[in-house]
Amino acid sequence: MSLSKQNRRIRIKYRVRKHISGSPEKPRMSVFRSNKNISVQVIDDISGTTLVAASSLNKELAKKKSTKIEQAVLVGKLVGEKAIEKGISTVLFDRNGYLYHGRVKALAEEARKAGLKF
Repeated sequence: MSLSKQNRRIRIKYRVRKHISGSPEKPRMSVFRSNKNISVQVIDDISGTTLVAASSLNKELAKKKSTKIEQAVLVGKLVGEKAIEKGISTVLFDRNGYLYHGRVKALAEEARKAGLKF
């Protein structure tokens, strides 16, 4: 029985989440990618709170007309800067079942350039 793309991604997501859990010292950075936008959250799974969030739907980012990869770069830079301001320097990267390629990779590399370690 073949799985749809969405079901396959969800199975990968659950398989990865068995091993990755964010803590206050090392929160989880979770990426969500839709067809048009990309968003990222830095999450403390123990208390169940989102510490930092950024999205391509932010007002200052949504005004700029750019490709989807350029949007991902801007979101990665924004989340890196916000996390550093909050005192978060290391995170666990959760690609959320998406391949580490294209927009997800661009976001991760830009967050690293902004100062996050993962």
